Amino acid sequence: MTKRSGWLLRWFNGPQWLSFLCLSAGAVLFGMWAIPTGCGLVFSRLAISRFQMEHPEAKSWAPGRIAAYRKAMRVVAPAPEAVLRIPRLGLRVPVMEGSSEGASALAMNLGAEHIAGTAEPGGRGNMALTSHRDGFFRGLKDIAVGDRVEVASGKGFDVYRVDSLRVVSPGDAAPLQPTSDDVLTLVTCYPFFYLGPAPQRFIVRASLQSHAAPNQHS
Repeated sequence: MTKRSGWLLRWFNGPQWLSFLCLSAGAVLFGMWAIPTGCGLVFSRLAISRFQMEHPEAKSWAPGRIAAYRKAMRVVAPAPEAVLRIPRLGLRVPVMEGSSEGASALAMNLGAEHIAGTAEPGGRGNMALTSHRDGFFRGLKDIAVGDRVEVASGKGFDVYRVDSLRVVSPGDAAPLQPTSDDVLTLVTCYPFFYLGPAPQRFIVRASLQSHAAPNQHS
């Protein structure tokens, strides 16, 4: 395991997850989740499944969203490119690409989708992530200005601070526009407990506070 992959493991999982790591190239069960750094970190479907069952927000998920998540777990999915964490909310979410309609649905059922055309995790500019209000992003109902948000990726470890919360119409693309500052934008449907297709979008905007290269974060 490389030094860079080691810090991401310690940050995301902690000691209770060490038993789920792939320690052998022949352990094909551990082929779902890899961060492409050297040999990389590889997590098993079992690790992802247990992580979700122990996730504090899972209890508030809608039954249909839980069913969609379980169905998505049976699909061979691409490796997440980052992990989003909001410590105060106990929120930890894998971040995946959604390059097509099918890939987008899969990404949002397994975690958060990185919105195409926005800055990459670990990159500069406006990085936008989206997920379902009745699933992984349910916890955003309790987010507050000033909250710390962390994004770990193969490019490093970024810390953001929430600057603003607002509600916009679905057709408002302003939150996704490029910015000169390094910011993180989280998008989900709103209201959180609305029956049927939600009529609005909830936008969280956070500004970058610090960046550490993988070998600088412990």
